[in-house]
Amino acid sequence: QLQASGGGLVQAGGSLRLSCAASGRTSSTYNLGWFRQAPGKEREFVAVVNWNGVSTNYADSVKGRFTISRDNAKNTVYLQMNSLRPEDTAVYYCAADLGSTWVLRRGSSEYEYWGSGTLVTVSS
Repeated sequence: QLQASGGGLVQAGGSLRLSCAASGRTSSTYNLGWFRQAPGKEREFVAVVNWNGVSTNYADSVKGRFTISRDNAKNTVYLQMNSLRPEDTAVYYCAADLGSTWVLRRGSSEYEYWGSGTLVTVSS
């Protein structure tokens, strides 16, 4: 199971840090990603980190502003979001890609488990 938290209301230019705690199978054996879905839009890839935190990949829209990281001792993945923009407003979901430890995949269909989501609202 995955449980995301840390969302909230923030002004443009501000920062938030999302957390996602994994339970059950040891999280260090698979990749973890973040996706988001804005109102009226499809779910989109945000970032992914490999099993040991060495490799990461980001959507162009967040590159340089967001940082994904993980702490396997705590079975938790984080998404540090800086310089937030109104267009970052969305429900953010963490997800587990059980089929990969090194290949960083962006397709939502590749991820088997999903957290419940946490809402991020950025005001202008």
